Amino acid sequence: MLIRKEAHRRGLRYRVDKAIPGMPRRRADMTFTGAKVAVFVDGCFWHSCPEHTSIPRANREWWVAKLEVNQRRDRATDAHLEGLGWTVLRFWEHEDSHTAVDVVEKAVRGH
Repeated sequence: MLIRKEAHRRGLRYRVDKAIPGMPRRRADMTFTGAKVAVFVDGCFWHSCPEHTSIPRANREWWVAKLEVNQRRDRATDAHLEGLGWTVLRFWEHEDSHTAVDVVEKAVRGH
């Protein structure tokens, strides 16, 4: 939410939770359709942040497999969008929102 609020404050207009072209069951957190920029804010647990990842002890093997599938799905989504000419930006949920929006703004506005 902080990234969205900061982007809006800067005058950037986006769509929220929009289906990915050609992948209707996958969604980007923010899309800038005119600029073809897709933004994902990945949760540390579900996307295996290298700084904050943790694996539950119960059903450990299942969780390891589940989180690996999540990472593969993220890479496939990135490759699909990039193949369509989109710029894909991914941020971790713990990253500074102002710094993230600096990157988004540069990609969307082209500077």
